[in-house]
Amino acid sequence: MSYEKNLMKMKGMLKKTEPSADIPAAAEAKKITQAPTPEYEEQWLAAGLAKETNPYGTVYTKTVDYPEEYMHGDCQLSELPAVLQKWEQSGECHPLAPDPGRRLLFFDTETTGLKGTGTLIFLIGLIEQRKTGFRLTQYVLPGPAHEAAFLYATGLWQQPVTLVMYNGKSFDMPQLETRWTMNRDVLPPLPKHAAIDLLHGSRRIWKGEMESFRLPAVEEEQLGFFRKDDMPGHMAPIIYQDAVKNGRAGMLMEILRHNEDDILSLVALYVRSTDLLLTEQLTGTVISQTNIGKWYKDLKSHNRATAVLEQVIEEYGTQHPTTHFHFGFLLKKERRYEEALQSFGVCMTKSSGRERILALEEMAKLYEHQQKDCTKALQITGIALSLLAKDRSLTETFAKRGKSEFEKREMRLKKKLFPGQAHKPTK
Repeated sequence: MSYEKNLMKMKGMLKKTEPSADIPAAAEAKKITQAPTPEYEEQWLAAGLAKETNPYGTVYTKTVDYPEEYMHGDCQLSELPAVLQKWEQSGECHPLAPDPGRRLLFFDTETTGLKGTGTLIFLIGLIEQRKTGFRLTQYVLPGPAHEAAFLYATGLWQQPVTLVMYNGKSFDMPQLETRWTMNRDVLPPLPKHAAIDLLHGSRRIWKGEMESFRLPAVEEEQLGFFRKDDMPGHMAPIIYQDAVKNGRAGMLMEILRHNEDDILSLVALYVRSTDLLLTEQLTGTVISQTNIGKWYKDLKSHNRATAVLEQVIEEYGTQHPTTHFHFGFLLKKERRYEEALQSFGVCMTKSSGRERILALEEMAKLYEHQQKDCTKALQITGIALSLLAKDRSLTETFAKRGKSEFEKREMRLKKKLFPGQAHKPTK
């Protein structure tokens, strides 16, 4: 037997040493030097924080339990289980639909800045549903030397979960991944968590109905929740730095309260959004329900989009022509061409700006290609060209493109109707 084969045989006979149960294998490969206990510990504990230690150091926590009947604004937290059941029964593949095989956590962070590798997350808050209610756990970073302990304490390394956030895809998750990367030599790897971003959902549902999509504005208008003596978010980094430097924890607890309100609002907003998206009866405004129908249309969930928009039209008629605009595309896809022409016709008389021009374009297409009525198609084209020349609300780029396209259509239609004649675009 060769020397190399003997070595491989001996290697296979060696007993593998199992890693320590309380220290991850990645950390065991590198000696962990724990940072000393912060000098201000007594002040933080006196303010209401609890101390937690792990192989990496110290982290401070606050835990709050809420009963099922707890109200946040107009929303009762106990509505969440019914919401999750609705998603499961719907079978919808939707950005707000949770993965039933994963834990659902409502997640928010506070940071020392907005970007850059020097920006630290100093507060992570998580709410999870329990058998008898909900539990909020907040983790506070004692200082940069304890960052690995702080991140490890959250348990976000244990298994993939679904995180419900507000602007989390653009901010919270990238920040978390960056900080985890900075500690990758000792921490277990961070799994790929699923993300539900309620900022994206709020913009889709209430576009055109709300001016601001800052969370406090959504809370007041959609959840009936009004903050009292809330600490401005931009003050959080300054207050945290003071709490670490001087031990003053009074204002630090106000940051925790601000974070607590943020996360409770996530639960309430998730319930509210799902009710609007999945309810059998109209519960929102004509604008929000139309937006929901369009969202389903964009997701190619055509049956649900059709059901929503039909209900809106039945309830509001031609009050909101945008409903008919989106419904027209669904009817066209279903080859219900006469009905599609009627829907786009509502937009021709009641819409304005870009929407009206696009509706006229669809009508011209339908008359020319499906109805084989080139005369009607030419009439619609003429109306569109006239509006493109007069409507000052249209952008120059859109008007120029539209004029070019409709002039081409006009020339083609005239050739079909009057073969053998020379034709020029309408001035």
